[in-house]
Amino acid sequence: MSKAAIGIGLLLLFLAAPRPASGAATDGTAAVENDAAESDQESRQQELYEQGTDALDDGQWDRAAAVFAEAARQPGDRADGALYWTAYAQSKLGRKAEALATLGELSKRFPKSRWANDAAALELELKGGRNVSPDSVEDEDLKLIALNSLMNTDSERAIPMLEKFLGGTSSPKLKDRALFVLAQNGSPQAREVVADVARGKRYPALQEKAIKYLGLFGGEQSRGVLYEIYGSSPSVAVKEQILKSYMIAGDREHVLAAAKGEKDPALRKAAVHQLGVMGARSELWQLYQTESSTDVKESLIHAMFVGGDAEHLLELARTEKNRELRIEAIQKAGLTGREHTAEALGALYRTEKDPEVRGAVLHAFFLQGNAKGLIDIAKTEKDPQLKQEAVRKLSLMSDKEARDYLLEILSK
Repeated sequence: MSKAAIGIGLLLLFLAAPRPASGAATDGTAAVENDAAESDQESRQQELYEQGTDALDDGQWDRAAAVFAEAARQPGDRADGALYWTAYAQSKLGRKAEALATLGELSKRFPKSRWANDAAALELELKGGRNVSPDSVEDEDLKLIALNSLMNTDSERAIPMLEKFLGGTSSPKLKDRALFVLAQNGSPQAREVVADVARGKRYPALQEKAIKYLGLFGGEQSRGVLYEIYGSSPSVAVKEQILKSYMIAGDREHVLAAAKGEKDPALRKAAVHQLGVMGARSELWQLYQTESSTDVKESLIHAMFVGGDAEHLLELARTEKNRELRIEAIQKAGLTGREHTAEALGALYRTEKDPEVRGAVLHAFFLQGNAKGLIDIAKTEKDPQLKQEAVRKLSLMSDKEARDYLLEILSK
């Protein structure tokens, strides 16, 4: 048999065989998977709620009813709102009996819910036998255009009309637009309406939108309302929206304060994420130095990635004592871009002794499409498992340099 044929056979076996893993590698992978599963469970209700809201905005009543019903079954503080919107969507579909049953469940599970008044109004409408089909979208749009124009010429007359519009039976999308008109106006009366909605005193379905608009359009006075709500609200979801509004308003000081001082891990993570979006690299690095929670440190690494902070990610890749955090930093550093990190990751690989950390560098090269880095390792690596992994990753890449190297192996 020729050397080329032997080489082909060996390479095929080489690429097909599953990679043996050390006990440490297996344990590390399981830990990462468990952490990811816990994180997914924590955010499941919020994701479903957002999907349901999108479906309402698009008039997809079937999907909205199904998604909100699932959200209501998840742990979290949005179950009562999810039940209300489930009933709302069911009513739009003409399924009155189901909608009334859902409202009954809402009343039974959450007798003191802030959605009680909205639920009572919907129940009255359903029991009265009135047609629950949505109003003409065209007519609502025209009405809103007229009210928007009136706000610019006679806000005293327009504001009560817009308030009535918010409390009526219009679609969620158009109520949002009415609130948007109020938020943009800036008059004391309009600001007070938006502030009351943000506080949850009126129209709870619009509370988070109002918080968002205070961040978008409000000045120092509006930010004062946000500080007040953040300090008094028991809702994690509301506080997360306020953190987003701080980010929108460029209020780095209050986001940093939440990242430092919040006792709720979900809110600390949310604040850390917003710092990443704001590009607060020095603040994130400062937080990392004093943080003791591994879970929060992982969130800080992700925020550094969001903020494009390759420099500090590489520093952690070199110096972090916790192996899992170090691997996370390597992966995120790789994703910040080949041009920023390839040379430093290659140097790290050459000096590193831990096979799992070296494997993380291989994966980072793969993620950034760095065929050259993988080829250099495949040519010089003495460890057969790492060499095999480098070649395996090259075989998965649509890259001419990678294909040429594989053909070179086959020709030997």
